[in-house]
Amino acid sequence: MPMSPIEHDRRYGELDQVMRAYVGQPADDTEDGLSAALTAYLRHTWHTRPWALGTAEAQLREYARNPPGSLRLRLGEFYPVPDVGLPESGIQDWLLLIADHIRRSVEQGEVPPPSVPITHWEWHARFPELGQFLGGWFSQDMPDEFGTEDDSHGAAVADYAATTDPQIVARLVGELRELLALDLDEADYALAVAELGMEVDPPTPYSPSGWLATVAERLGTPRPDYGPGAAPP
Repeated sequence: MPMSPIEHDRRYGELDQVMRAYVGQPADDTEDGLSAALTAYLRHTWHTRPWALGTAEAQLREYARNPPGSLRLRLGEFYPVPDVGLPESGIQDWLLLIADHIRRSVEQGEVPPPSVPITHWEWHARFPELGQFLGGWFSQDMPDEFGTEDDSHGAAVADYAATTDPQIVARLVGELRELLALDLDEADYALAVAELGMEVDPPTPYSPSGWLATVAERLGTPRPDYGPGAAPP
């Protein structure tokens, strides 16, 4: 019988977060070094959910010591570890190695320093609402929905603002300002918006950071409520 969502989270929820950090990244952890994926997971989790590290270590170790058989995987009774490019015979040792690195990080206080995100997973973990905004409103389908005229980007921003709870909009504004505060080169801002799902260019004549700044200003300006029937002054 397949696991219920609460059972999945209780047994494998944080293990799943660790595995997601490895999507598209090599599982090249060694006894003496951490992969880019594990470094990204540790940095983000230390600075946002440090209490989850102990859970990750325990779930990784338990899974490695009691791996499921193929039948139980097919029945959905266990979490299937995604393909990370390692032979099946090496997965258990790799999971234990990751658990050891996480345990050492916690016990010795080895926290990766703040940094610009280094993996696709870390970009989305750090800027989740910005990923929703760029991936949802600025995909390659944007011209079909908002037209190809010069103000199509503005129409998409207006649609986001009109259809999104103001508290979520405020969260996006905070993420935009955090990204701009990183003070990256324009090439790095172009990479950032691409990692976060933007599949169209910023409108002319804006650079990526310039356009992000205009969006933050536009969405960060409160919309006054003049009351029923009242006209703006």
